[in-house]
Amino acid sequence: MAEQEKLILVTNDDGITSPGIRALIEAVRPLGRVVVVAPDSPQSGMGHAITIGVPLRLNQVEIFEGIEAWQCSGTPVDCVKLARDKILGRKPDICVSGINHGANHSINVIYSGTMSAAMEAAIEGIPSAGFSFLEYDYKADFSLPAKVAREVTERMLQNNLPAGTLFNVNIPIVEEKDFKGLKICRQADAKWVEEFDERRDPHGKKYYWLTGEFKNRDVGEDTDVWALENNYASLVPVQFDLTNYKLKKELEEKWKDL
Repeated sequence: MAEQEKLILVTNDDGITSPGIRALIEAVRPLGRVVVVAPDSPQSGMGHAITIGVPLRLNQVEIFEGIEAWQCSGTPVDCVKLARDKILGRKPDICVSGINHGANHSINVIYSGTMSAAMEAAIEGIPSAGFSFLEYDYKADFSLPAKVAREVTERMLQNNLPAGTLFNVNIPIVEEKDFKGLKICRQADAKWVEEFDERRDPHGKKYYWLTGEFKNRDVGEDTDVWALENNYASLVPVQFDLTNYKLKKELEEKWKDL
């Protein structure tokens, strides 16, 4: 009996018309049947938000030649939920999200719509990966990120990965000749030191712009930030179980009288 063709769900948070998702589609197209379900507009920074209280719209679109594609009025997580329930007919073999414009390393993984879409799929037992390119330019060259995405996706499909597998992959801005390859990392202890820039509109009313500076407090050479600074693509295995098991064990001993 012939092996069933691999089913690949593609989504993102930059919107269905972004260059990054087109690069990702072309990268994984040879690996199986690709179905795209993505937001109809940019949803960056949405994290794991879902839409409640207003209806969701889902429309099939002819954007990518030979690829079934749907645009959704909701968040990246909404896209994955609707894909699973209304479009695919069966659980996909893999979900790939991106390729995002801009970094999702270190603490950015918490805020990322790209990674939250992949995480939602992982919660459903679908091996998943989010891909992000450190370049923000809309006209960025996605050749190298596409190659990394193809390599990671192919390896994921070839291996029997456990349910809940989730990878956060970031690709540096580097000439291909200087690219050192993929490095498996841990998430750096780094964050944005933020403040709100207070301004006034023409009517004298206050409004605010979020500003900040990225600070890396981690000196380790096994982190995603270090890898990217040294011309590697970083791959961090991520989990959605937020339990602090070390502290849990300590509390079970110290708080026995509860």
